[in-house]
Amino acid sequence: MPDAAPATTVRIRALMPSLAPAERRVAECVLADPAAVAASTIVTLARQCATSETTVIRFCRAVGFTGYPALRLALAAESGRNGVGNGEDVTGDIAADDDLDKVVAKIAFADARAVEETADQLDLDALHDVIDALVAARRVDVYGVGASGFVALDFQQKLHRIGRVAFAWTDPHIALTSAALLTGSDAAVAISHSGATQDTLDALALARRSGATTVAVTNFPRSPLARVADHVLTTAARETTFRSGATASRLAQLTVVDCVFVGVAQRTYDTSQRALDLTHDAVRDRRVGRKPAR
Repeated sequence: MPDAAPATTVRIRALMPSLAPAERRVAECVLADPAAVAASTIVTLARQCATSETTVIRFCRAVGFTGYPALRLALAAESGRNGVGNGEDVTGDIAADDDLDKVVAKIAFADARAVEETADQLDLDALHDVIDALVAARRVDVYGVGASGFVALDFQQKLHRIGRVAFAWTDPHIALTSAALLTGSDAAVAISHSGATQDTLDALALARRSGATTVAVTNFPRSPLARVADHVLTTAARETTFRSGATASRLAQLTVVDCVFVGVAQRTYDTSQRALDLTHDAVRDRRVGRKPAR
């Protein structure tokens, strides 16, 4: 049986797009109230989801459990650790009638959980493989559009600060032309919360056909983007109303990017430290009141 939550609800959210429609209804019920499902019989849950007990069992197996009792046990353990039912609920979606205090609390909770759950479920073996690939790469292309494009630019800037040859491409046409020129000595990293952004998918697929080692950073491990990547690093963000592609997903992506960056910097410590010193010296006199370096 998989480890208990927070990985349980994180896993269900990540796998939802790959589930059959009836199984997805079960997933939605579980995510809406994990504690209630933990206390429900399989008959009650099936009736609530307008489906069969067989479908509930198929859902359990699709998300990695042997059956419904194993799922209930994991959800009960998670609900207990999260203190469900204690104090004001800030775990749900933002409602139209929420006051500003509650909106702030819900946003803060969602953003903090995105970082914590991303770290909890990050595959360290996959992370190690990605660090190896980037350390060995002659150059690194980073692809992302929209909100993920900002994360791509941040990753490129971090790698550049430690002397790595890296380029962030947020324009789909330029990303494709760059991907076409990659070789087996290069690596490409694609960032997409949904893993279904066509422009990002096309760039990574072309980079793979060109021979580059490919990496996907996505919230959904069975997404189209993950299928064209040699290595997949997953985030664990849940977007709320009014915030599709917003802060929670970016914070989760930045958490993964920082883990990769620090891993690369550690593996190349001497050259990275020298590059950081040089780049720090180059800009230190740009602050107000600082005297130019001589």
